[in-house]
Amino acid sequence: MFRYMANRIFSSLLVLLAIITITFLLMHAIPGGPFTNEKNLPAAVLKNIEEHYRLNDPLWKQYTDYLANLARLDLGPSFKYAGRSVNDIISESFPVSLQLGAVSIGLAVCLGIPAGAIAALRQNKWQDYATMLFATIGVSVPSFVLATVLVYVFAIKLGLLPAAMWGGIEYVIMPALALAVHPMAFIARLTRSSMLEVLAQDYIKTARAKGLPQIVIVYRHALKNALIPVVTYIGPMTASVLTGSFIIENIFAIPGLGRHFVTSIYNRDYTVILGVTVFYSVLVISMNLLVDLIYPLLDPRIKLTGKQEG
Repeated sequence: MFRYMANRIFSSLLVLLAIITITFLLMHAIPGGPFTNEKNLPAAVLKNIEEHYRLNDPLWKQYTDYLANLARLDLGPSFKYAGRSVNDIISESFPVSLQLGAVSIGLAVCLGIPAGAIAALRQNKWQDYATMLFATIGVSVPSFVLATVLVYVFAIKLGLLPAAMWGGIEYVIMPALALAVHPMAFIARLTRSSMLEVLAQDYIKTARAKGLPQIVIVYRHALKNALIPVVTYIGPMTASVLTGSFIIENIFAIPGLGRHFVTSIYNRDYTVILGVTVFYSVLVISMNLLVDLIYPLLDPRIKLTGKQEG
């Protein structure tokens, strides 16, 4: 297990370094810079600002300096928010995205898995057709379209919920639902297909032949093994939702991490772009590692060496 963890951490660091390098090069390949649009600044002042942030240094020097600061967990200052560091921006905005993401993930998992299981157990019946119809619509409709419809119906027409901003529970309902529908639908489809495959296995037929109750067969034997591909999807999905949906947070004017990321791209705020990218990458890598650790709990045949017992 120790060797496996060491190999995974080492490979994750290489992946993270590749992400940082590619993002860094792409940012600087775009013409202009963070202060290009500051039309009222004299050339001398603009030059001093760029020297202050070391934007005039050679590209390789900026890159190595960033890696050195990153090793100390210092993501640098924001170029557009005076007096604020990227660490401060992430620490202030991520809790908002975390709250929204936790509600969305809860809805997606708690509704998607039972819906998929029921559809599999009632295959070719109305429960199956209704679940798959919802899942198809949920996967097909983009989240920003759903968000727009929710705002129009519940905020503008009915006046039941606030259209935007962030506050109490009433502000969470529409953005959480808009974020949760797509993963909920995908989890339902994945659970159904995996459940049907497991229910066709010989050990399930043997359990039925022994006269075990249906509830025992489903929850103790079938559902546990059927959740393996679902858990594989939930890992990176959780990281994505927790970090914040860029579009949803902009539509509902939520001061989360996704909204800052979009704003930083418009402003060419290099350090914020890199900082959020690094933060998101670490979160995705951590969730994937957590998924690998959960596999043996669902199926004892799976070992952390990546092999299965026969």
